[in-house]
Amino acid sequence: MEYIIIIVISVITVILLKIGLNIHIKDIKNIKEIGYDKDLNKIGDKFEDNRKICEKILKKLGNTTVKIEETNDTKSSLYIAISNKIIIANIKDTYTRIQTIAHEALHSIQNGKILIFNFIFSNIFLLYFLVSIFLILLNIGNSLIYIQIYIFLSIIYFSVRNYLENDAMSKAIYVAKEYMEDYAEENKEIKKEDINILVSNFDKLNKIGIPFTNFYLITGTIVKIVILSILALI
Repeated sequence: MEYIIIIVISVITVILLKIGLNIHIKDIKNIKEIGYDKDLNKIGDKFEDNRKICEKILKKLGNTTVKIEETNDTKSSLYIAISNKIIIANIKDTYTRIQTIAHEALHSIQNGKILIFNFIFSNIFLLYFLVSIFLILLNIGNSLIYIQIYIFLSIIYFSVRNYLENDAMSKAIYVAKEYMEDYAEENKEIKKEDINILVSNFDKLNKIGIPFTNFYLITGTIVKIVILSILALI
């Protein structure tokens, strides 16, 4: 009975979050449409390649020790705190690359202790989930306690990760704008109107993307709670 209650509460929580954060399925489609707009990409193509953008933004942020790596093997760009490295995915075909790079560069100047804690704790959190599956399936120990512990770990995981992501997402648009304005002084082909258009669309993406990211992070952990509860019922 306890597991059924946990599942029901989890489902209700996701529904309430969806309503509270005003999340719609069409938002994902809107993000893709805005992010890959051909006219906007033509404006974005006027700026430098990804590595140079990253180098200049890092210099502006006062952090030039970060290693930069470009790869086609991943769809997501990320900053790895443990190795102080920014990995830039294959994002050269979208104007949003400027804000994405600014986002990862901002991660590199966040509190180092929090970044390392997030890296280590995220891996422990994942490992605990996998071990819990194993223990529950083999009926070793108290499954309810395993799930309760996972719920408390989820709160820690979401709180830290949410802080880091929201901090970077909310500041990236301004850092990207500063970079574009500085580059426009060197390249007269870029007009003030071009920058305003890109910034306006960055803002549109953020209004959809920030709530969606928060929703995605917390529902990801809730889904795992439901999985553990279902396994405990079997």
